[in-house]
Amino acid sequence: MARNFRLWENAQVISLLNPAADAAGRTSQYVSLANAHKAFIVATITQGNAAQVTLTPLQAQDTSGTNSKALTAAAAIVYNANVSATDLLTIAAAAASYQTDAGTNNKVVIFEIDPIESMDLNSGTLNASSVPQPFNHLAIQTSASNVANITSALLILTPLRNAGLNPPTALV
Repeated sequence: MARNFRLWENAQVISLLNPAADAAGRTSQYVSLANAHKAFIVATITQGNAAQVTLTPLQAQDTSGTNSKALTAAAAIVYNANVSATDLLTIAAAAASYQTDAGTNNKVVIFEIDPIESMDLNSGTLNASSVPQPFNHLAIQTSASNVANITSALLILTPLRNAGLNPPTALV
């Protein structure tokens, strides 16, 4: 069998949110997109309560979340509101966030984020050398919902600018 594509050689897979209750909402770590052409946030929700969950990708200037804000432009979104019943994805309207329905099902929501289209790469605060610091770091934020709602998220960066078995870390 040919091995023309291996996920671990052509993408970085980063755990943004470990599975946990979302009663108060939470924000993941910020990850650099400097080595990737696109980012895919794959969020899973075990919705045990009808309280909806809003997922919002956030952009920032560094891994500390400096000047964090919502995406500058809408991103492509697909979802499956009941993964126990089907594996088919539905295309949602492009947006800067996504809110689940009230159904108590297991769900998946995928954001496709092209930094050039959806992030503020050309402006930002000036550093000590008067160089604008772009918004090239990404995180995901969940809204407050209910303790019975469990969320998690992965970030998949691909295609990589420097592909290989050990690409440069995105956690800086």
